[in-house]
Amino acid sequence: MYVYGDRWLPDETPFALDQERIWGNGYCDSEVGELKAVLMHVPGPELELITPDSYHSWLFDAPIDPARFRDQVLGLIATYEHYGVTVHLVKNQRPDKPNALYVRDLYTMTPEGAIIARPATIQRRGEEKAVAQTLLSIGVPIIKTVNGHGLYEGSNVMWLDRETCLLGTSSRTNSAGANQVEEELRNMGVKEVIRVAVPYGQIHVDGFISFIDYHTAIVSPWLITWDLRRRLLDAGYTLIDANDLDEVGRLGTNFVALRPRQVIMPEGFPHSQALLEHHQVEVITIPFDEVLRGGGAVHCMTGFVRREPLIKAFQ
Repeated sequence: MYVYGDRWLPDETPFALDQERIWGNGYCDSEVGELKAVLMHVPGPELELITPDSYHSWLFDAPIDPARFRDQVLGLIATYEHYGVTVHLVKNQRPDKPNALYVRDLYTMTPEGAIIARPATIQRRGEEKAVAQTLLSIGVPIIKTVNGHGLYEGSNVMWLDRETCLLGTSSRTNSAGANQVEEELRNMGVKEVIRVAVPYGQIHVDGFISFIDYHTAIVSPWLITWDLRRRLLDAGYTLIDANDLDEVGRLGTNFVALRPRQVIMPEGFPHSQALLEHHQVEVITIPFDEVLRGGGAVHCMTGFVRREPLIKAFQ
């Protein structure tokens, strides 16, 4: 006869406090905490699929020069590394997925691990498998894979702080997918999930709002909803209108913050750059015109692996 007793009592340490010891130090609770590590994909021969006759069916905005496109991707990676950011590369991505370089769409990094997306378009579905495998290989736990009838893309979540985030619904994220993501966020202690209806003609939340510090954002006044604007203002955020419609439409405000008030953005957007610099933001520009032909920019390409925490969880 066996008597187990106290030897079998569970250890009820929260997952967040076990995570680094067991898995690794993946973490994100903001758009602007000091950026330490990212996940990116260097496209290979799949870029040859983008021809003058086929680019539209692959969701690209225009034909591309594959070699120049790849060089600009490598230029962004080199810029991150120059500023001390560790760049992990996706392994074993499918060779028939030219959109796979837009890694942010394929998962959302949280304080406790990654939520894996379920892309809405058939052209992109399947890219997420290699991303999930790579994240596991670098010590990032997979806490959820959107399933069932859910559709979800990672660019539809933006963290405001450890207890608050935006969650957009659009043609790329339906209610079933958003509900699954919200359940996981609340399970890890997020108290406020602000649902955002992404305007028709846009697909992700990051198409009309970008943060430059913990309480300041650049927004498109034509695209941000009044409800979201009012909610952020009431919470003490400063919202700066990007009034150059052409540059916003061409992804001129699709940047990544390395830390508060230091950003990397594509060159060739003088009004957006001047607006940022007027608000005491250090702007690092890189050649990116070829990559922009794919319909995404710096933010779209960058999967966050670790940002320094804004606040500590469970402490």
